[in-house]
Amino acid sequence: MTAQCETTGKRAAGNPMGVFERYLTLWVFACIAAGVALGHLFPAPFQAIGRMELARVNLPVALLIWLMIIPMLLKVDFGALREVRRHWKGVGVTLFINWGVKPFSMALLAWVFIRHAFAGWLPAEQLDSYVAGLILLAAAPCTAMVFVWSRLSNGEPNFTLTQVALNDTIMVFAFAPIVGLLLGLSAITVPWDTLLLSVVLYIVIPVAVAQAWRMRLLKRGGAAALERTLARLHGPSLAALLATLVLLFGFQGVQILAQPLVIALLAVPILIQVYFNSGLAYLLNRRFKVAHCVAGPSALIGASNFFELAVAAAISLFGFQSGAALVTVVGVLIEVPVMLSVVKIVNASRGWYEAKPGVPGYDECCPATRIARQ
Repeated sequence: MTAQCETTGKRAAGNPMGVFERYLTLWVFACIAAGVALGHLFPAPFQAIGRMELARVNLPVALLIWLMIIPMLLKVDFGALREVRRHWKGVGVTLFINWGVKPFSMALLAWVFIRHAFAGWLPAEQLDSYVAGLILLAAAPCTAMVFVWSRLSNGEPNFTLTQVALNDTIMVFAFAPIVGLLLGLSAITVPWDTLLLSVVLYIVIPVAVAQAWRMRLLKRGGAAALERTLARLHGPSLAALLATLVLLFGFQGVQILAQPLVIALLAVPILIQVYFNSGLAYLLNRRFKVAHCVAGPSALIGASNFFELAVAAAISLFGFQSGAALVTVVGVLIEVPVMLSVVKIVNASRGWYEAKPGVPGYDECCPATRIARQ
């Protein structure tokens, strides 16, 4: 176990965030500009893409989402689930936040802000769609970027890998029921056939393909072959994300820029849920005397969202031009700067966190935490 932890820690000591991830918000703004310009200059191709649907699932977007998600899932080792017992307190806290708090707290925030506090400033015909988008955004925990947040907070790498593998397993079974329940409670008609198809297309199939591919790579060339493949797929995966955003803004970018207040208002419940859920997870871990190198990634995993899945599901369920699709894009827009602020809070509060009697010391968690700082 120590050797595995140290190896992971050495990888964590490298560049924790690439140029794209570091400036993701700026790239999103570039996609806004490109999408608006292209949608205005070439409306016919965008409309043709929008009509390429099967069972309400847009086929070009499905392809782009697979290009995004499969490389992320290649990183996940479901064999790490055997390590759940080692960090059972941290895992328990994160599961409680991800599946017992976050989707329901977001539904409550959507009801408070979208249905009531901000209703007078938002387009009345899109209120249901905005609520649905917020629910979709919160119903699935992040899969990819949490590895970055964990490294930036000197998190225990085996805990992060275990937690992601466990969340992905639960997501296969829990995403559709939770979304359906909360949409129903919000008096939104649930298109169950499309929702279940979205789960199959954007969770079940990518997980199966990624794991089969991962096993083949490891069998033929070991970890080095897996790392080489991930490096080759990094560019196409990011390009697929940008292309999806360009499509979204090509359809509704003009309306978005004409209503900047809408973007600002939609960001409010997203910001509140990030800080609320990360803070709750952090405090619960401290209450249960979990080591800081587990509590940090636990808080970050508890707060971040699987926005790629949310974007795909929103488009499938409600369409390109829906308020739901817009909300998920707003989630992308603020993801990096907000999560970086949470990382900064977690790191700055380490002394306070470990001052509680009974909390393990920083270097007791895993040798990787020492290696990452050398």
